[in-house]
Amino acid sequence: ENTYLCQIYNLTLLCAEDYVVEPQSVQFLVQHGFDFNKQYAQGIPYHKGNDKGNESQSRSVRTFFLELIRAKKPLILHNGLIDLVFLYQCFYAHLPDNLGTFTADLSEMFPAGIYDTKYASEFETRFVASYLEYAYKKCKRENCKLKDSGGQHLTIEFCNYPDNMSHYIDYRHCSLEEESHNVGGGNKVPVCEKFSAYGWCPKGVKCPQSHNIDFIIDEDDKLWEEKRKKRKHKWKRRKNTEEPAKAFEQESSGKEMELAQNGEEGPPRKQSCYEPAAAPELAEITAITEGRLLEENSMDTEAEVSSDTSRQREEGKEKESCDPPSQGGTHRAGFDAFMTGYIMAYVWMLKKGANTETGAGPWLPDCHNKLYLSGKSVPLQIVKSLFSKSSKAHSQKMKLAWAS
Repeated sequence: ENTYLCQIYNLTLLCAEDYVVEPQSVQFLVQHGFDFNKQYAQGIPYHKGNDKGNESQSRSVRTFFLELIRAKKPLILHNGLIDLVFLYQCFYAHLPDNLGTFTADLSEMFPAGIYDTKYASEFETRFVASYLEYAYKKCKRENCKLKDSGGQHLTIEFCNYPDNMSHYIDYRHCSLEEESHNVGGGNKVPVCEKFSAYGWCPKGVKCPQSHNIDFIIDEDDKLWEEKRKKRKHKWKRRKNTEEPAKAFEQESSGKEMELAQNGEEGPPRKQSCYEPAAAPELAEITAITEGRLLEENSMDTEAEVSSDTSRQREEGKEKESCDPPSQGGTHRAGFDAFMTGYIMAYVWMLKKGANTETGAGPWLPDCHNKLYLSGKSVPLQIVKSLFSKSSKAHSQKMKLAWAS
């Protein structure tokens, strides 16, 4: 029940209307291998807003998106608010005037639920960082430990494609750790604290410090273990001096894993970073340019291959010896989709435990229809309020979707 067949698709799109791009976003994409020549030469055209004419009969991205809605499957994203706004505006209809109408429409478009793996990484697994590649590699490490110990673990299978499709398929070697992780007995380059906390650094590939996710996780695990030992030592001393220590133990032991690394409730926050989380997580908002990639993930992910959105990945490293220390993974929509699916599958496996009878309820009730909001301790709920109505454009699209 924890084995998934994974198929990953990259669709290169091109907005047919005038649009504005951010130089910083374009530079980011170029640094990670995005081919703008291919996009403008072969990109699948799309337009924003409502349908134009009888588009339901055409072979367009808009028709494809309607098929995803007809499938009534859960939609899984990472830090997905901007993604949902983009998908709605570019492949569905004009954006509603208010948030309540938007969330009401979404709840009907995806009745099986919307899941945000960034929210799950912070509030379910309690990771100290939740950008995509960090969460993915953390889940993968833990999954490998479960596999080695003979416990319940994820397994991912991939299709064997025929040779005549090789031109359309891009393979990436994937390992648990980056090749540079243990080279030469350890990396002497210090970890970039900003990248460690947010998965994004304003210096990008020019940063002289390390952006190696494996080193970052190593440091976090070491720090967590040191703090755990200190708490344990402190508790033992307290037990020997105070009778109420028993009550303290019962109350705190269950909370230990839930408390943030700084000892406060709420999602974990790294203390090593000096700036608040309001810093733009560019890697998580990647291509907000209109001509971005549509990421599609046909459920799911594994412990022997890979892909990250805050977005980065372990798969397409293709590193050269001359790369600066900060060089990260290649950013591709398909890799991001893979990592997002992997995180979801891993968290769901942990939460359902040995209970294989999942029933008709949502996968993760505590994460069902909850979108992560940057800097907020509460999510955005994707529900239809008693005070909100669906938009007119959405109602027309729903009739079109189910007319056949």
